[in-house]
Amino acid sequence: MTAATDHKTANARTLISVDAMGGDQGPAAVVAGCLISAKLNPDISFILHGPKAELQTLVAKHPKLRGRVQIRDALGVVTMDDKPSQVVRSGKDTSMWSTIEAVRTGEASVAVSCGNTGALMALSMIRLRKLPGVNRPAIAVLYPSSNTQGFNVMLDVGADIRADADDLLRYALMGMSYARNGLNVKTPRIGLLNVGTEEHKGRTELKEAHDLIRDHQADAAYTFVGFVEGGDISGNKADVIVTDGFTGNVAIKTGEGTASLIGQRLREAFKYSVLSQLASLLAYTSLMRLQKKIDPRRVNGGVFLGLNGTVVKSHGSADATGISAAIKLAAQLAENGFNDKLAARVAAALPTEEAEPE
Repeated sequence: MTAATDHKTANARTLISVDAMGGDQGPAAVVAGCLISAKLNPDISFILHGPKAELQTLVAKHPKLRGRVQIRDALGVVTMDDKPSQVVRSGKDTSMWSTIEAVRTGEASVAVSCGNTGALMALSMIRLRKLPGVNRPAIAVLYPSSNTQGFNVMLDVGADIRADADDLLRYALMGMSYARNGLNVKTPRIGLLNVGTEEHKGRTELKEAHDLIRDHQADAAYTFVGFVEGGDISGNKADVIVTDGFTGNVAIKTGEGTASLIGQRLREAFKYSVLSQLASLLAYTSLMRLQKKIDPRRVNGGVFLGLNGTVVKSHGSADATGISAAIKLAAQLAENGFNDKLAARVAAALPTEEAEPE
């Protein structure tokens, strides 16, 4: 279990544990992301994990980070090619292990890493352990939508390709807690992803999950809208989209690929002729507003839910802006006491005998 602590430094800042290694753009981008976050939020500070000499040189370039960064020497690096089982067995010297360890001991409130997703989840499960009642942790992401808040919560998107009815209920409860504390949605609407909205459609576990999620809505203070389809992921029918990790991962990767293709085709169209180039100039302000709304860097960070500690997984290709967004999310969740609220919500849904400690 995570040690009891308020996760604050001596000057009352929220302390965030950051893996400086493992991202495609190296530790310089991570330090730059910390710098952006430090300028925007005076109430956070960092523990940076990685080669001490290299990180000291990078941090020393930024006076704004003075007094806000601790450095933990960790010479090992988890690469994208490393197998999770290998990292669990022999990764104690890595920056990723050190990052998770700071949360496990209660020194820091949230861990942030750009590294190997499978290895990060495996280490998080081994070191932090699962919350009581959670069989399979989930990865939750914010998906751009037409809702008032601009995003929907979607989970699971890749922590585990399997999920039975009880797992899907737990995902619904965790997603509801995330929407409430991460997006300030007072009464989240939950939809269960299926091949159609009719109650007779879908696999047996989906039909069972439908009834479980429906029956818990009064006690958990959410609204269950029933089955939703792929087109509703970015719509305004629900605030939380619940699915298994296989389907969720395919869905978000499809969305990312489609957005990239549309952007590419739009640039090609505006270069087609002199008139289209002129049109692009006239529409420049609107195009920049659109780009900002759909910029994936603004919502960079999948949150590992169902563990004794919060872990935010940043995209491996994230630049300083993306890393800063992941840190912003981590700080917001920490300041809201998110993981304690999530644990209480999951425990409340357990049978009495299961909720009691052994």
